[in-house]
Order: sequence, then C-alpha cells, then structure tokens
Amino acid sequence: MSWAKSLIRLSTYEAEVLQKRLAEVVDRRMAAEMKLVMLEAEGEAEALFSANEAAAGLYRPGFLDGLRLRKAKVQSEIDVILIEERGARDALSEAFEAQKKYEHIAETIAVTERKDLGRRESAALDELGLRRIAAR
Repeated sequence: MSWAKSLIRLSTYEAEVLQKRLAEVVDRRMAAEMKLVMLEAEGEAEALFSANEAAAGLYRPGFLDGLRLRKAKVQSEIDVILIEERGARDALSEAFEAQKKYEHIAETIAVTERKDLGRRESAALDELGLRRIAAR
C-alpha cells in the first residue's frame, strides 16, 4: 500500500507544480494584455495631443506606424502565451486525471484488503467454533 501512497504523493506534487506553472503563464498573459492596453492608451493620448499641436501632427504618422508595430509585437506575444496556457491547462487536467486514477486504485486496494481481513477473521472464528463443537 505504501507504493500507492507514494504514487499519490508524486501525482499531487506534479499537479501542484503544474498549477504553479499555469499561474505563471496566466500572469505573463495578463501582463502582456496590460501592456497592450497601455499602448492603446498611449495612442489615444498622442492623438489628442497631436490634434491640439500643429507641430506634433507632422510626427503623427511615424508615431502611429511605430505604435502599430509595437502593438503587433505584443499581440503576437499574447498569442504565443495563449497557446502555452492551453498546453499548461491540458497538462494540469491530465495530471489531475492521473492523480484520481491512483487514488481510485489505492481505495480499491484498501477495500480488497479489508474484505480479505474480514474473510480471514470469519474463517478463524468458524474454525474456533468447530473446534469447540468437536471438543464437546
């Protein structure tokens, strides 16, 4: 039975590690999404500034091109992180499935051992009763 407990402990540890990995991936995705929001806010602020400032309007097309490139880069980072997040979620669900299988096996073994112990005790009591009857 100790091997089953060891398997359960190992699978629990693996699930915890995968949960931490998933949390890290989600944090990175959220940071990248926040970066994208900040870039959009920066673009809006620049649009307001260049609307009021004639000299700033000259640099606006270059700024917008640069902003588009930076937003595209951040969006591609988000896309890659989403793929990684999907993989981390799949790995975590597989780890939980394996953990449940090991727990089910351990429970089945425990039930079987209890049944065997009950049969042995019953057989021992039956034998004891037969000996008492034979002794009379």
